[in-house]
Amino acid sequence: MRQREYFKRIVAFGLAVIYIVAISAVFAAAWYGYYVPAMEKRPYYRNGNYVLIGIYALVSFLFSKMYGGLRVGFMKKADIIYSLALASLCANLFGYLEITLINGWFMSAGAMIVVEVVDLVFAVLWTLVSCWIYLQLYPPRKMLLIYGDRKPDMFLQKVTKRKDKYEICGKVHISMGEEAIFRMMKDYEAVIIWDLPAAIRNRLLKYCFAHSIRTYVTPKISDILIKGSERIHLFDTPLLLSRNIGPSAEQVFAKRIMDIFISIIAIIIFSPIMLLCALSIKLYDHGPVLYRQERLTIGGKSFMINKFRSMRMDSENRGAQLATLHDSRITPVGHVLRDLHFDELPQLFNVLKGDMSIVGPRPERRAIMRQYEKEIPEFYYRLKVKAGLTGYAQVYGKYNTVPYDKLKLDLFYIQNYSIWLDIKLMFMTFRILFQKETSEGISDNKTTALPTTEKGEQKI
Repeated sequence: MRQREYFKRIVAFGLAVIYIVAISAVFAAAWYGYYVPAMEKRPYYRNGNYVLIGIYALVSFLFSKMYGGLRVGFMKKADIIYSLALASLCANLFGYLEITLINGWFMSAGAMIVVEVVDLVFAVLWTLVSCWIYLQLYPPRKMLLIYGDRKPDMFLQKVTKRKDKYEICGKVHISMGEEAIFRMMKDYEAVIIWDLPAAIRNRLLKYCFAHSIRTYVTPKISDILIKGSERIHLFDTPLLLSRNIGPSAEQVFAKRIMDIFISIIAIIIFSPIMLLCALSIKLYDHGPVLYRQERLTIGGKSFMINKFRSMRMDSENRGAQLATLHDSRITPVGHVLRDLHFDELPQLFNVLKGDMSIVGPRPERRAIMRQYEKEIPEFYYRLKVKAGLTGYAQVYGKYNTVPYDKLKLDLFYIQNYSIWLDIKLMFMTFRILFQKETSEGISDNKTTALPTTEKGEQKI
């Protein structure tokens, strides 16, 4: 098993090296073939060519890794291609900026556009070939799902979308008995422990560790809280310290400075787009451009959120409810705004004012929050930090992610907070902007994102 994992990492590393070397060679060809000759009349000395190309390769690697484009065997083909396309665009913009600084003024971007096109073609070919190689070497694992009283149907629906990586060939309820489950494990390559009571789960985990069985576990809220704890060694007994206060005073100060700076820059950059959005809404039905609504932020404090109106003016005559998958209340203009996430842009003014942060849990309405707390009393844990325009749950989840999973994602962010994590999530936000599934509404027969009961009724 260990040799298999080592070899898998070597294969993934080799494929990544091939990709980075190839696109760096394309950039080098454009540099030597076009930009160097074009700068002959300028006082440019040929020293540093390799440094320039090396920096481009490093930037390409960092963006590709951050967006997940090099994670062959983990992400879907379409996601890999999309991530590599976004990474190459960022790297080529950075490369063009380097060339501009060297030249002292803007040069023709035609060669870099050609580089981007070639990169896109190569990204598609590399993804298809790499995924094929990976699938031949590492076909989907045969997995056993162990579950308890909570039915895993929704989880199974998600897993079946990745048949290229996971194949659940068996299910067993814990009522079967631990000894019988231990015997069953021998017939599978991996085990999924799905939302079991802590005592039973821990015994299964220890057995899997002792017998080197690959194990996937859905974490409890307490697991996430422990994961964000600090290891301290005062004496010969290990201790884990959970401060449970959210970001430190220094982090809060740095985060606020970053919020002010980024919101001002973003308002300036996106002001033409915001003007166009406002005109489109006004011309469609002559109604108000902005939609203002009470939301909750840090400590349960209320504030009025600003959004571009994407629904009809009578959309909440029947009370507060989330947008559904085929919501008739959304206007044609609203569909476009939601798909592009442009309806969120006015929240930059909330960030500048201090009601929100650029990164943080999405602010919920008080009425929806109360419904979620009936089912999940810990849901208010999300209010340890300011609400955010983007965040961990927005990047790694969806609009219709169930509240329990949304809470877990937000707690991962709160318990592992750092300025670097904020910066990473900001860049990752660009990756999800044009992915329609991230803005999909809840099912048409629901008013919240809570799961349904066995009878198909909405849990509240």
